[in-house]
Amino acid sequence: MSDLRIVSLLPSATEIAVALGLGDALVGRSHECDWPPRVEGLPVLTRSKLAKGLNSGEIEDRVRAIVGAGLSVYEVDADGLRALNPDVVLTQTQCAVCAVTPDDLSAALNDWTGTAPVLISTAPDTLGDVWGDFAAVAAATGTDAGPVVAQLKARMDAVRAAVAGRPRPRVAAIEWLDPLMMAGNWVPELIEIAGGDSLLAAHGQHSPYVGIEALAEADPDAIVLMPCGFRIPQTLDELPALAAHPLWQSLRAVREGRVAATDGQYFFNRPGPRLVESAEILAEILHPGVDFGHRGANWIAVGAEVMA
Repeated sequence: MSDLRIVSLLPSATEIAVALGLGDALVGRSHECDWPPRVEGLPVLTRSKLAKGLNSGEIEDRVRAIVGAGLSVYEVDADGLRALNPDVVLTQTQCAVCAVTPDDLSAALNDWTGTAPVLISTAPDTLGDVWGDFAAVAAATGTDAGPVVAQLKARMDAVRAAVAGRPRPRVAAIEWLDPLMMAGNWVPELIEIAGGDSLLAAHGQHSPYVGIEALAEADPDAIVLMPCGFRIPQTLDELPALAAHPLWQSLRAVREGRVAATDGQYFFNRPGPRLVESAEILAEILHPGVDFGHRGANWIAVGAEVMA
């Protein structure tokens, strides 16, 4: 499709488009689309109603108040979107809290002058759904997702091979700190690929809230912190509040030093090509001696001194 113009309002969709060779067709982005770095030069068409610098509990309270009032967490620059005149707009219906949805675009699209853009909405629950999103973006843009998806699947197979035959630790993957939420959807599948067994969250099901009592009862062998949208320093800043709970100190993973903090901003919570790196990160955390080059950059071991 010559002279194709794409607006992506979802970080994972932006990464999918770039992986498919469509980077030069991108003409606009959301405020959250920041990878690869060159996309940051594109016009920004959304903004969040959440103030910067809030902690997990404050974010949760603010989001509940906004959604409870029947409002959206995001605002879309309708005039800016029309001015860019895209052929395709990439968005999602997975989570109204995480990114712009088609409902947020309704005002801009309802009175569109001329041919309205094709709207591609992703809503993956599993890795298979993610590969399907590659195919959907490819179909709408006249490209072929086959070779790209095959390469990503081959890298996933390489992770499986690297951990084959090793003991399988029981893993609690934490997607939010306050309130405590376990990582569901595709994350249990990544844990399985990385040679572990997921606790308290099921493959293909939405991420559940749990009490710390349930976490203590499950008593995981390893805990992986991956708060949605958090870089490692932000996670470490908030961890002491959770670690102060008496039950936290009783956990096997805490006592044995098997707690890791990961970059939740760029991995795990973006269902796109970097789910492969996410599986590699998990394999390194769960199996000492496995090395894909991520330790120290994309995850760190969390010692008692950090949690104090």
